[in-house]
Amino acid sequence: MAPHQPDETKPIDKGRTSSAALPTVEGGHAAATGASRGRFGPYGGQYVPETLMGCLFELEEAYQAACRSSAFQDELDRLLKDYSGRPTPLTFAGNLTARWSRGRTRIYLKREDLNHTGAHKINNCLGQILLARKMGKSRIVAETGAGQHGVATASVAALFNMTCLVYMGEKDMLRQKPNVLRMRLHGAEVVPVRSGTGTLKDATSETIRDWVTNVRDTHYIIGSTVGPHPYPTMVRDFQRIIGVEARRQILDAEGCLPTHVVACVGGGSNAMGIFTGFFEDQGVRLVGVEAGGSSSGHSAALCRGTPGVLHGSFSYLLHDADGQVQAAHSIAPGLDYPGVGPEHSHLKDAGRVSYGSVSDDEALEAFSELCRFEGILPALESSHALAWTKSFVSAPCEPVGAGRSNKGQNERKPDPRRLVLVNLSGRGDKDIEAVKERLDR
Repeated sequence: MAPHQPDETKPIDKGRTSSAALPTVEGGHAAATGASRGRFGPYGGQYVPETLMGCLFELEEAYQAACRSSAFQDELDRLLKDYSGRPTPLTFAGNLTARWSRGRTRIYLKREDLNHTGAHKINNCLGQILLARKMGKSRIVAETGAGQHGVATASVAALFNMTCLVYMGEKDMLRQKPNVLRMRLHGAEVVPVRSGTGTLKDATSETIRDWVTNVRDTHYIIGSTVGPHPYPTMVRDFQRIIGVEARRQILDAEGCLPTHVVACVGGGSNAMGIFTGFFEDQGVRLVGVEAGGSSSGHSAALCRGTPGVLHGSFSYLLHDADGQVQAAHSIAPGLDYPGVGPEHSHLKDAGRVSYGSVSDDEALEAFSELCRFEGILPALESSHALAWTKSFVSAPCEPVGAGRSNKGQNERKPDPRRLVLVNLSGRGDKDIEAVKERLDR
């Protein structure tokens, strides 16, 4: 597979955005990808009960005002820095570079696992809790699968003194016990969901039911780029700080852009966050990695699904010929979801992002190797991106050529090797018991 090269017709801009500043309502990434009033090509929309339309309009209005407010953005920047701990660093994975590619491909990790609460989820939760306060809401509800979004939601609800309920599938509660305890310690009520498969899809459905019943005082902090408009756009924009930082950091470290940016995809927020920083760099190949699962099933909505409606949005999902949503499976509870965000669906059709999948076993192997050879404990979700990277960089490498040098910005010589940037979306403390159970079989 031939690597893509950055556009050589213009100088590389190291600092397109220097802070977490949100795009303006009139421009920004939404215009660049064809999103118009909640649509990404044919995908997106607002497929919800009439009861929710008023609060969706209220949320959209509040978000648009936030995009125009320097005070809002200054407060968000402060919280991202002083509460979450941004910027997160970029780590060169030297041992994996040597082991997986014999030095032919340099591998970097964007360390979202080092955020407060252990994942990228806190970026979006901080933005949304500020909007909830602005709208006068006093009660927060959320869904969670792996528990990282639930922990981040519980944390910000505690910080802003709001009541918090987190809906979580009973199956996920059993395999994510540490995060269940963390949510409760932060004062959240964790509500077990026993319907359906007892996983993320069912938790999301129950959260929507709660929201419909309590729209007056309740804000639903959706954790990914899914759901009805304006959530897919809003969540992406609150996560765009990942890509903004990563682009600047890789240029500082290597003097050039990466040839590939890789991220796992469940609902799709961590991937959209890092991809957004590189959309204008047409020579950078963007790769989303879904859960290929096992003989028990999979969660590869983009690779194996077809378009349909789920949780208020039209996008790719797993469903049968009668439109019934099918059960998903992944060893990573955060990827155990039968749908995906509408913008990912549009990017797949447009060809700007390539999507693939890896199996449970491949993800588990990558998890173990990052632990063993870099001393970093990744989330099982992030391990899917690592597994794809391992397979890719182990293949014979074609030289990228001298065009990748960033002339005039440093004195590095042109690097003929591929340069892969992987978004390490979260840490794996939560997955220890699940990994132990698999390894003990």
